[in-house]
Amino acid sequence: MAISIRLSPEDEARLQALATKTGRSKTFYVREAIHAHLDDLEERYWADGVIRTWEASGRETRPAAELWAELGL
Repeated sequence: MAISIRLSPEDEARLQALATKTGRSKTFYVREAIHAHLDDLEERYWADGVIRTWEASGRETRPAAELWAELGL
């Protein structure tokens, strides 16, 4: 799949310098950046959804320290 992105001139210059210095393509580094951060982004949005679902449920919450003490942690 082809995709087009806009980079700031500063980011473009950094990416070009890295590609030139290492002999790799700019595309290689864009792919590497996506692979490095996609799992984190997916997890963050999943967690946000879980929190919204929990808050909408109206269930009571309690401090984590209280739960840990109850569990002996």
